[in-house]
Amino acid sequence: MDVLLDNLNQFLTRFGGTIGLFVLSAIASLVLGVLLAALRVSPVPAMRAVGTGYVTLLRNTPLTLVLFFFALGFPRIFFDLPFFVLAVIGLSLYTAAFVCETVRGGISTVPEGQAEAARALGLAFLPTLTLVVLPQAVRTVVPPLTSVQIALLKNTTVAAGFSVFEAGGFYRAVNEQGGSTLVALLWVALGFVILVVPLTVLQRRLEKRWSVAR
Repeated sequence: MDVLLDNLNQFLTRFGGTIGLFVLSAIASLVLGVLLAALRVSPVPAMRAVGTGYVTLLRNTPLTLVLFFFALGFPRIFFDLPFFVLAVIGLSLYTAAFVCETVRGGISTVPEGQAEAARALGLAFLPTLTLVVLPQAVRTVVPPLTSVQIALLKNTTVAAGFSVFEAGGFYRAVNEQGGSTLVALLWVALGFVILVVPLTVLQRRLEKRWSVAR
């Protein structure tokens, strides 16, 4: 407890950074992931190829390499940005690939007759997707999407290696002041448990509610 109390300001500030990193990355990855899913199910072959190529590349690239590129390569190729912003971009692009596949899986559970009926009424691909297919896929998509976001929350610790002020670096701050690194890591683990538990509870409640509704 002394380790926490002596470094409480560091602990709260770093977890505040983690929450900010998670929220921004979650929103951006969700938006991009849905757009990619639309490309993946598009009737246009070129669009499907773009979506497939993106997902294949990002899902098979380690997150560390993605963040390494944005921390060191991006500023040299394009322009400088704060490490926090670069971490948000990297996490968002990486997580969007997993969001895309989750949403695409949900879309595949909607009977084809629903889309065919919408097209028979004269709706184009985009209105059919947004007004008919996606609303029906929500029940299937939201629970696994919660798992993706939980993984994103835990992945924010990787950003600590790239000078991003977040919870994963708390143990370093404690170690520099002569505190116990092991105890600091235990407090970090407890902090993440506190953040993950509400998401897990939400996931289980949605699964239970919608399984009964079906």
